[in-house]
Amino acid sequence: MTATLELIGAPTDVGASVRGAGMGPDALRVADLAGTLERLGFTVMDRGNLSGPGRPRTEPTPARLHTLRHLDEVRTWNRAVYDATDHALGAGHLPILLGGDHCLAIGSISAIAWHVRKRGQKLRVLWLDAHSDVNTQDTSPSGNIHGMPVACLLGHGPAPLTGWSGERAAIEHDAIRFIGIRSVDTDERSAIRTLGLNAFDMRHIDEHGMRTTMMEALQDVDENTHLHVSFDLDCLDPDYAPGVGTAVRGGPTWREMQLCMEMIADTGRLGSVDVVELNPALDIRNGTAEVAVELIESLFGKSTLTR
Repeated sequence: MTATLELIGAPTDVGASVRGAGMGPDALRVADLAGTLERLGFTVMDRGNLSGPGRPRTEPTPARLHTLRHLDEVRTWNRAVYDATDHALGAGHLPILLGGDHCLAIGSISAIAWHVRKRGQKLRVLWLDAHSDVNTQDTSPSGNIHGMPVACLLGHGPAPLTGWSGERAAIEHDAIRFIGIRSVDTDERSAIRTLGLNAFDMRHIDEHGMRTTMMEALQDVDENTHLHVSFDLDCLDPDYAPGVGTAVRGGPTWREMQLCMEMIADTGRLGSVDVVELNPALDIRNGTAEVAVELIESLFGKSTLTR
C-alpha cells in the first residue's frame, strides 16, 4: 500500500433521487478523516472538491420508462472523477473518492481499470452495499443512475457511460464481489445469476459469518492484485448508519463491518477506495460520518493488536 493517500471530493447527488449526498465529502472532513489517516502514518493530500454541474431544477415526474435521469450531469461528474483518479494513480498515490452518490464509481473504477490493465495486474472490486446496482436503462424502475454503476462497468450501460477504460467493459464479470446486499430487484437477481457474479448476500453472512465470507471473497487476491473497495454507507445496518439516502434494515453490524475492513487491510493489496452515499441531511450529529471514518481507519490497518 502506498504511503500517500489522495482525498478526492465529488459533492453531487445527481445520480440519486434523494437529495443530500452531495454534502458527504465535507461531512467526512468534519469527522477528521484526513487527521485519522495521518495518525496511522500516511501522508494525506486533500485535493478538495471537484466541480461539476448542479442538479437540474426540473425533475422528470413521473420518471418515464427507460429514461435515464440526469444522464448529461452524471457523465460530466464521472469524467471529472475519472480524470482526478487517473492523476492520483499516475502520481503513485492511493485515491480515496469521497462521494457523493454511487454513480461516481463509474468514473473512479474505469480509471483504475485502465491503470491496472496497463500494469498487467489483476483487478478485484469489493462492492460493499445493500444494493447490487446492476440495473440497466431497460430494467431500472426509477431511472436513477446510482442504481446502475455495476452494469455500466460491466459494459451493459448506455454508451456515454461505458468504454472509458479502453474496453467496453471496465471490469470482467469475475472481478466483482458483492458484500452485504439485501435489496435486489427481480431483474437484478436474474442478471446476477446470468452473468455469474459473485454475491455474498446477508443470508450468506448470517449463515457463514463475516470471517468465512471475507475469506471466500478474498481467496484469489495475490501479490499481483489491485484491490478496490467501493464502500456504500448503506451497506451497514441503519442502526449504525442512519445518514444514507436508501437505508435497508438487516445489514452488517458495526463489528462485522470492522472485521471486513480489517481482513481487507490484512491482504496488503488495497489500491483505491470509494466512500459514497453518506447523506448528512438524514444523519444525526454527523454520527454516520464518524462511523465511516472509524471503519476506514480499520481498512487502512488499525487493529487492536499488531498482526
